[in-house]
Amino acid sequence: MLYRVRWDALRQAGDPARLADDVVKVLTVPQEQGATAYVQMLGHKADLMIICFRRNFEELAEAQLALSRSALAAHLEPTYSYVSIVELGMYEMTAKLHEQIGAKFKPGSDEFEQAFDAEMQTQQSRVTSRLFLDVPKARYVCFYPMNKKRSDGNNWYSESFERRAAMMREHGMIGRGYAGKVTQVISGSIGYDDWEWGVDLFAADPLVFKKLIYEMRFDEASAKFAEFGPFYTGLQFAPGQLSAYLSGSVPTL
Repeated sequence: MLYRVRWDALRQAGDPARLADDVVKVLTVPQEQGATAYVQMLGHKADLMIICFRRNFEELAEAQLALSRSALAAHLEPTYSYVSIVELGMYEMTAKLHEQIGAKFKPGSDEFEQAFDAEMQTQQSRVTSRLFLDVPKARYVCFYPMNKKRSDGNNWYSESFERRAAMMREHGMIGRGYAGKVTQVISGSIGYDDWEWGVDLFAADPLVFKKLIYEMRFDEASAKFAEFGPFYTGLQFAPGQLSAYLSGSVPTL
């Protein structure tokens, strides 16, 4: 959720610490239930971004309602929001399973489908814990939504699975070159929001965003099939620093 702060009204309200403490209190949850991140935005699109990671839509609705009912809400103007579910990239794993199970059963047969479904369930259970990590403690954050093209003769969804897997493998290899420099959180939003995926990037150096995204635009998956939405960039800060931000100081992480 992104907001523009009504600074004039906020100054007249007084006691920003009380407003900040109220928000932090209602949005703080046990680690096993999720996490909340606060970001001071750069540019005119918004002043404040609040990222709520929760385990289900019920808990997400609770967070949204709690923030809307907080005293600070009267001083916030919503400018953008995004609803999605954190995903794991499964193309490479799925391609390997296709190859392995295809050596035993005819692709498309009932035996193949049953074996594939069983193995996918096993693999998904193994990696599920990776979906609920804490918010990366990195100073800089970049968020953008994106689609896979279905126009201009380039339709991602009409490509064979093998072609899509190969392109995503190439795409992923570029990302691996930035391991340790940037943490990427991919969330799926087909059926939930206006774009198909949301991408959150966290890094200690904002130049990494530029380098990574520029390099990825040359791989086939991006060059032919990617459509990018607006980009939002800012500085993540500790929850306890919300009061400092509302008081007019750049908050720290």
